[in-house]
Amino acid sequence: MNFSDIIGHEKIRNQLELLIKEGKFSHAHIICGEDGIGKSLIAQELAAKILEKTEIKQYADVIEWKIKSGKKSISVDQVRDIIDEVSKKPYEGDKKVIIVHDLDYMTIQGQNAFLKTIEEPPKGVFIFLLCQTPGRLLDTIKSRCQMHKLKKLSNEEMAKFVRNKYPNLTEAEVKTVLAFSEGIPGRSESFIENTSLKVIRDKIVEILLNIKKSNYEDVINYSEELVNYKGYSEEIFECFILYIRDSLVYKETGKDDLIINNDKIENIKKISMQFSMNRLNKISDIVDYAKSNIESNVSSELTYSMMLFKIQEV
Repeated sequence: MNFSDIIGHEKIRNQLELLIKEGKFSHAHIICGEDGIGKSLIAQELAAKILEKTEIKQYADVIEWKIKSGKKSISVDQVRDIIDEVSKKPYEGDKKVIIVHDLDYMTIQGQNAFLKTIEEPPKGVFIFLLCQTPGRLLDTIKSRCQMHKLKKLSNEEMAKFVRNKYPNLTEAEVKTVLAFSEGIPGRSESFIENTSLKVIRDKIVEILLNIKKSNYEDVINYSEELVNYKGYSEEIFECFILYIRDSLVYKETGKDDLIINNDKIENIKKISMQFSMNRLNKISDIVDYAKSNIESNVSSELTYSMMLFKIQEV
C-alpha cells in the first residue's frame, strides 16, 4: 500500500513525518481513536517511514502484538514476551518498531510490567501503543508517551475513501454508507461487507413496521434476536436512529432524495405513516436512553426488551 493511498489524519501524519525526518521522533507514542478509525494504518505508515521504506507492507523489523485468540486482555505473561522482543536486535537495519494493539485491554499488572521498557527502550526501538479508551491506561504509561488522538474523517474524506475502495457503488449507496459510518472508515467497510449487519438492518425495519401489532411473545422474540448479535450494539442503535431520522424527514418533507437509507425507501414511507412526528421523536428518545444503558453495562437482554416495549407503548 502506498502512503498516498491513506485518506485523512493529514495534520498528525505530516507533523510526525517531519519529526522522523529531523531525527526528533520520540521512542514511544500512544495513538488513540475509535475502532475502525485508522490507528493501525497510521502506525504502520510511521513504522515504514522510520525504517526508510517507501510503502506499507510486512517488514521483519515491524512487530505487531494483539490480544491472543480466546483471551479478553493482554496479560502480564504476554507483556513479558513483548519485552523480550523489544530487547532483540533489528533483523535488517538499525531500527525496529513494535506496535501493540488494544493497549486499553492490557491488565494493570501488564501495564506496570511494561513501564520501564516504554520509558527506556533499547536504542533504535520505537513503540506504538494503540487504544480506544485512554482513560483505561495508567497515568504513568501516558506520561511516558506522546499521545495522538485521531479524529473522525470529514464527509469529503469519507466519500473519497468509499468511492476509491468500492467504485461500483451508486451515489445513493454511497450516501447511505456515509451516514452509517459517521466518519469512521472501518464502519463503512463493515456496512458494505458484513452480512450480519445486512441482517440486522432488515430485522430492525421489520421491528419498526410490526411493533405496534406485535404481542408479548413477538416482542420478546425480537429482543432475543437482537441480543444474539453480540458486539453489534452500537450498529443496532445506529440503525434504529437512522431509520427514525429518515421517517421524520420524510414525514416533514415528503422528499425521497433526503432519505439516507435509500435502499429502504418504501419501508421508511410505511414507518412514517404509522407514527406521528411526536411519536417518532419519543421513539428516538427511547433508543437514545437504551443506548446509554448499554454503554453503562446494563444487561443487553433487559435493555432491548424494555426499549421495544416502550416503543410499542408510544
